[in-house]
Amino acid sequence: MKLRWLLAGALGLTVVTVAATLHDREPSRAEYCVADVEGTRAQIDLEQARWTSLMAAMAQNRGLPPRATTIAIATAYQESRIHNIDYGDRDSIGLFQQRPSQGWGTVEEILQPPYSIGKFYDGLVEIPDYTTLEITVAAQAVQRSAFPRAYAQHEPASRSLASSLRGYSPAAFTCQLNESGVGSATAVLADVNAAFGDLGGAVTGDEVVTRFTGPPEDTRIRGWALAHYAVANASHLGITSVSFDGRRWSVADSPEGWTSSPDAAADTVVIRTR
Repeated sequence: MKLRWLLAGALGLTVVTVAATLHDREPSRAEYCVADVEGTRAQIDLEQARWTSLMAAMAQNRGLPPRATTIAIATAYQESRIHNIDYGDRDSIGLFQQRPSQGWGTVEEILQPPYSIGKFYDGLVEIPDYTTLEITVAAQAVQRSAFPRAYAQHEPASRSLASSLRGYSPAAFTCQLNESGVGSATAVLADVNAAFGDLGGAVTGDEVVTRFTGPPEDTRIRGWALAHYAVANASHLGITSVSFDGRRWSVADSPEGWTSSPDAAADTVVIRTR
C-alpha cells in the first residue's frame, strides 16, 4: 500500500512538472504579413510575401511604374495563389503558370521566381498603354488565360500590396513572426542587390546600412520600398529588425508592427541580422 502511494505521488509530481513547463513556454503566434492601405487590408502568408516583394523590387529595378507591380501580383494571385508551384493545367508551372511548351522557358527556368517574374514583365511592357488598361485586359494580353475576367477580383489587394511594397505607402506593410532564421548581413546585401540592383548598401558588423540621396520624397519612397522588402523577407533571410524614417520593426515586437523610433534616420535604412 505504501509503495502504491509513493508511485502515485511520483507520477503526480511528473504531471505537474510537465504542465508547468508547457504553461511557461510562450505559445507560437500565427505567422503572416499584411499590407494595409487606405482601408484595404491584404493578408498574405510568408511565401506570398517573399514573391510579391520580389515582384515589387524587380519592377523598381527595371524602372516600371507601380501599376506594373499591381498587374503582376494580381496575375500571380489568380494563377498560383502566389506560390511557386511545380504543377498546373497541362504543363503550366510556377508563379504565373507559364508553359514551357508555349515558349516561356524550361521547367527549371520557370521555377526560378526571378526568371518567371522577369519573363512576365518582358511580356507586359510589350503591351501598348498597359498602365491605362484594366487589369483583366493587361494580364490577359500577357497570359492568354481561359478565364480572363478572374484577374479583376484580386485588384484591390494587389494594389494595396504594390503601393506599400513599392514604398508609396510608408509603414503600411508588416509581418508577424515567431522568429527568423540565423542570418548573415552579407547574404542580405547580396539578396537586396539581386532584387533591386545595387542600392549602395554596405555591411557593418551584423547590419546592412543603405543611405539614400536625392530629393526627400524620392528618398522616402525608395527607402520604404527597401524597408518593406526587408520585413517581407525577414523570416528566410534571418533579419531581426529594420529601421527607417523614424520607425522600427523587429521580430521580437512584430505583433506591434512599425513602432516609433526617433533615432531611425529619414535617409538611411538599417537592416539588422543576428
